[in-house]
Amino acid sequence: MKLADLRDARVAVWGCGREGRAALAALRRRFPHKAITLFCPDAESAPLATDVHLDIAPPPDVGALSQCDIVIKSPGIRPYQSPIPEAIAAGVRFTSGTALWFADNPQARVIGVTGTKGKSTTAALIAHLARALGIRTALAGNIGLPLLDLDGQAAELWVVELSSFQTGEAGSLEVGVITNLYEEHLDWHGTRERYVADKLKLADAARTLVVDAGQPELMARTAAHPHRVVFADTAGWHVHGDAIRRAARTVLPLAAMALPGEHNARNVCAALAALEAVGFDAIAAASHVPGFKPLPHRLQKLGARGSIEYVNDSISTTPHATIEALRSLCGKAVTVIVGGFERGVDWSPFADHVARHPPHALVAMGANGARIVASLPEPGFAVARVATLAQALRCAQAAAPAGGVILLSPGAPSFDAFRDYAERGREFARLAGFDPGTIASIEGLGIA
Repeated sequence: MKLADLRDARVAVWGCGREGRAALAALRRRFPHKAITLFCPDAESAPLATDVHLDIAPPPDVGALSQCDIVIKSPGIRPYQSPIPEAIAAGVRFTSGTALWFADNPQARVIGVTGTKGKSTTAALIAHLARALGIRTALAGNIGLPLLDLDGQAAELWVVELSSFQTGEAGSLEVGVITNLYEEHLDWHGTRERYVADKLKLADAARTLVVDAGQPELMARTAAHPHRVVFADTAGWHVHGDAIRRAARTVLPLAAMALPGEHNARNVCAALAALEAVGFDAIAAASHVPGFKPLPHRLQKLGARGSIEYVNDSISTTPHATIEALRSLCGKAVTVIVGGFERGVDWSPFADHVARHPPHALVAMGANGARIVASLPEPGFAVARVATLAQALRCAQAAAPAGGVILLSPGAPSFDAFRDYAERGREFARLAGFDPGTIASIEGLGIA
């Protein structure tokens, strides 16, 4: 379904976040006077009240949806729960901004990137390295710029981050990258199996698929793909000792990278494998990795206050991400702040990790803090349970030794207390005595 197909249809946009606003803007560019329904709470729609052709309505039931031919749904709205299945049965068609862009751009050269963790860094790396090779490249999608915001614009290469909510909406991909698979978003997908199946829809859309050889489940689930390329394998791009290699060739010393942690070295390998798969000179591109600026809220070193260092890893929304954050700070006295919105994910791998590699102290906060603490089997380190981020930081400051590190790596989403992970990270910075205004947004979005 293309945007042009909506001309004579009864169209609604469901959701007024970034994706919903992009869809409305794209429709207005095509059809300035078309009657459109917007389903969203009144407070979110206030800036659009001057659009006289926009009918603003509260979140819909089946009856309201049945008055529409086509509904452009925002990614966060679950397709598995009422009223969507009933509306589909009544003949309503659902699409998304992502699906509309792909339908309108069938000839675009697209590298699509997904994965439980690392997808934003990997996508931004691919775009940075492609641009360094002189290729006009777009960076968009779940990373923070809806594709429809670039409707009608041209690029040689499109790098598109896709969440598990969006992978089934992608059209044809020249290359698809799946960085890893862990447990996340169970509140949205319902079960782990459905989450994995939704992630793997990217494989169905990709002519060439790039995956991590160190992920047994991912390797097994993608074994039948006709054109699969793996990284983290000695035959291709991998980390060996203190360097990134292409097979037996040492290409880039890890010390040259601004990205901390082994997981980020694997993200670099994924990005180089993707560029190689699309036909670019990945060896030449690798020399530009040191110039890549790490994304905000991802193991972001804020600086020191007194004798304590502060690290903002607010993007960490899974226990596995927190494990990687702790690994990246191995050898330091780390007081880690964990916890947030309850999604029902399994914290036992985290409990096993800290039992074997104990931090100096752990402070659990938020809706799932009590469950995290309960998962720890008689830890050999100090543990505290508090309600809020402010309380967690005060507790961490009391526990941290001179020369130590306070790490915010929650392993959980922020929705129990904050609008998103970025707001949580900025508040952590403010509470720690840093200017949250210096935490920039993601650079490189759009076309360059």
